Amino acid sequence: MSIHHMQIGEVADQTGLSLRTIRYYEEMGLVSPSARTSGGFRLYSEADLARLRLIRRMKPLGFSLEEMGQVLGVLDALDTAAPEQRDGLVERLVGYRRSAEEQVTALRGQLETAEGFATDLRREITRQKRMTRNSS
Repeated sequence: MSIHHMQIGEVADQTGLSLRTIRYYEEMGLVSPSARTSGGFRLYSEADLARLRLIRRMKPLGFSLEEMGQVLGVLDALDTAAPEQRDGLVERLVGYRRSAEEQVTALRGQLETAEGFATDLRREITRQKRMTRNSS
């Protein structure tokens, strides 16, 4: 079974990340291309693509590059961890999940505030339009 590899442009299209961002994440050690062409072009596997999608999900939740690296490190370690190490690694994931859930709650609060503001503006625009029509 051969692994399907994609060039960086296709990966950018599929993840919604820019070429520059993908290269930056590589520089920071968050992702590495699975292979390279004979000409040195980066080639990414489906697993690399999934990793970039995970990084993309962490970013708006306020995870720093260091924290992203830690989460990815735990996930990588789980793949090869001895049974006695797994509980500790899973517990670390639980902590990251809690952090993500706290961010989700905060973002929901911000969204409610923004929706309320937009509603207030709509009402004011409607009121102003009525006043303009009535004064004509």
